[in-house]
Amino acid sequence: MDFEKIAQWWTTVSSMEMAWIVFGFAAQSMFFMRFVLQWIASERVKRSIVPETFWYFSFAGGLMLFIYAVHRADPVIMLGQLMGLFIYSRNIYLIWLHKKPKARPGPLPARQADGYPGGARCGISGEI
Repeated sequence: MDFEKIAQWWTTVSSMEMAWIVFGFAAQSMFFMRFVLQWIASERVKRSIVPETFWYFSFAGGLMLFIYAVHRADPVIMLGQLMGLFIYSRNIYLIWLHKKPKARPGPLPARQADGYPGGARCGISGEI
């Protein structure tokens, strides 16, 4: 490893470019965390599972890497991340869809004096 070249490069990097490098590493870290979480979750139950947070880290990391790829003008990374973002978004949508509260039934019909809905005892109306 040529430390002199690294030192020379380091002195030529602008603060804006350094911010983008930090952003790129943060994006890569977000993307990496999804694998760490999936591994931990699978180890806990001793079978392969994909926790919900996997998809949130996937989306966040993918979006950040897409932004980074746009800054770098790298069409290969852009296309790859766009495809992934579609899949991550779809999985998050499906998770949210199944989390929606189930429709509750309306209020029960009012009971009449004889204790039956609508006053009809055993489906027979009128007096007994």
